[in-house]
Amino acid sequence: MDNNRIVTKVSLVSIIVNIALSVIKLLAGIFAHSAAMISDAVHSASDVFSTIIVILGFRISSKAPDKEHPYGHERFECAAGLILSVILFVTGLGIAKSSFDTIISGDYLTAKIPGRAALITAVISILSKEALYRYTIIYAKKIGSPSLKADAWHHRSDALSSVGAFIGIIGTRLGFALCEPAACLVICLFIVKAAYEIFKESLDKMVDKACDEQLQQQMRETITSQDGVEKLIELKTRMFASKIYVDVIIAADGNLSLENAHKIAENVHHSIEKQFPDVKHCMVHVDPTFCKNRQEGK
Repeated sequence: MDNNRIVTKVSLVSIIVNIALSVIKLLAGIFAHSAAMISDAVHSASDVFSTIIVILGFRISSKAPDKEHPYGHERFECAAGLILSVILFVTGLGIAKSSFDTIISGDYLTAKIPGRAALITAVISILSKEALYRYTIIYAKKIGSPSLKADAWHHRSDALSSVGAFIGIIGTRLGFALCEPAACLVICLFIVKAAYEIFKESLDKMVDKACDEQLQQQMRETITSQDGVEKLIELKTRMFASKIYVDVIIAADGNLSLENAHKIAENVHHSIEKQFPDVKHCMVHVDPTFCKNRQEGK
C-alpha cells in the first residue's frame, strides 16, 4: 500500500470516529447537564477539520515534480504539520482560558451536578481517542509523516481533554467542583508541549536541517566501504520534509579513467539510495587524489 493510500485510510477512520464521538458527547452533555462534555464535543469536531488538512497536505506533497517545483512538493506536508501544530496550540490555550474563566467567575460552584451518562461518555471518549492516537502514530512513524503525527497528537489531546472532563465530573459528583477546571489547566500544558514539538519538527524539515548523527555515521560507513573510495572528504545531508538529500565528496585514484571514476561515484550513489529508503537523491563528486598531493607539495 502506497503512502497516499495509507494516509487516506487512516484519515477516513479518524473522521468517522470523530464525527460519531462529537454527536455522542454533545447529546450526553445536553441531557446530563455537563458543560465540560459539550466543550469536549466541540474539541472532537475540530479534529475532523484537522484531519481534512492532513489529507489535503499529503495529497499535494505527493504530486510529481513539475516545472515550477522541480524538487517535488514534499514540503507542503510540513506546511500542513505547522498548521496543525498551531491548531493544537490554540486548542490548549482555549482549554486554559476556559478553565481560568470558570475558576475566576466561580461558576463551578453553582453548576448542576453532571449525570452518570456524561461520566460513561467520558470513559468511551478516552478509550476511543487513545486507540485512535496509537493507530495513527504507528502509520505516522511508518511513513515519516509530520502532518499525520500532528493529527495523532490532536487525538491524544482530545483524550486528555476527556480525562479532564472525567476527573471534573467525578470531582463534582463527590462535591469537589474545582477538580474539573484544575485538571484542565494541567492538561493544556501537555497539549501545548505536543504542539511545540510538532511545530519544531515540521520547521526543521523546511529549513534544510541535517538528519541525525547516527544515520550520517551509517552513511559514512556505507560510502567508505565501496570499492575505489580512498577517502570520504565531505558528507552533507538535509531534510526535505520526510525525505533526505545527500551530497558527497569522495577521493579516488587520480590516474583512473573518467569512466572508472564515474563508476565509483555511481556505486556510492546507488548504495546510499538503496540502503537508505528515505534518501530522495544522492549527489556524488569525485576528487582525484594526485591533485590533492600536488597541492600539499606546493
